[in-house]
Amino acid sequence: MVNKHYDFRNTIIWRIFRIMAEFVDGFELISDYRKSASIFGSSRVKEDDFYYQEARKLAKRLGKAGFAVVTGGAAGIMQAGNQGAKEAGAESVGLNISLPHEQKPNPYTTKSINFHYFFTRKVMLAFAAEAYVFFPGGFGTLDEFSELTTLIQTEKMKPVPIILVGKDYWQPLIDWLKGTLLKNEYISPKDLEIFQLVETADQAFELIQKSVKEIDKDGRAEF
Repeated sequence: MVNKHYDFRNTIIWRIFRIMAEFVDGFELISDYRKSASIFGSSRVKEDDFYYQEARKLAKRLGKAGFAVVTGGAAGIMQAGNQGAKEAGAESVGLNISLPHEQKPNPYTTKSINFHYFFTRKVMLAFAAEAYVFFPGGFGTLDEFSELTTLIQTEKMKPVPIILVGKDYWQPLIDWLKGTLLKNEYISPKDLEIFQLVETADQAFELIQKSVKEIDKDGRAEF
């Protein structure tokens, strides 16, 4: 006898299939771009904010240099990144997330996908970019920054530019990393070389130009 209350969508098997589908769709989308940069930051930043305009400026310069720009696809810094890329005529990719309080995609993406799971989305944001740029943000931004630095620290990922934009925002965190983690030998001095701190879009772009070379043996793009 069939249990009328049984719903396959609530089973672990269904969740596994859904996770697999998100990975397949995400990798299929991101793999189309031979040269990309991921931009992270707060969804709460307004369009007249200094860092919104810097993110937009950086994305525009990256777009003109042949990069696809990848963001979380929502408002704030993410929208700024997509806006700048679209203004440059470049691919502007949004990887959005479904939340209880709806997170709407911004209008500047040329391609986008929506994720149910944060961890599948985070893998896509971290997958095979030539540079990762972090503007001021909240828990999500800090989580993504920590994930990427850990992957490089543990050699699970090849070293690529990780750039923090905004000295007033990031310097206190760096001071804590030095004064607590490094001082107590929870990290090594070379771990602090994984990322670089700048103040403006121009400085970030110059670092990317200087740092990004041929990434891997199958021909990912170079300057």
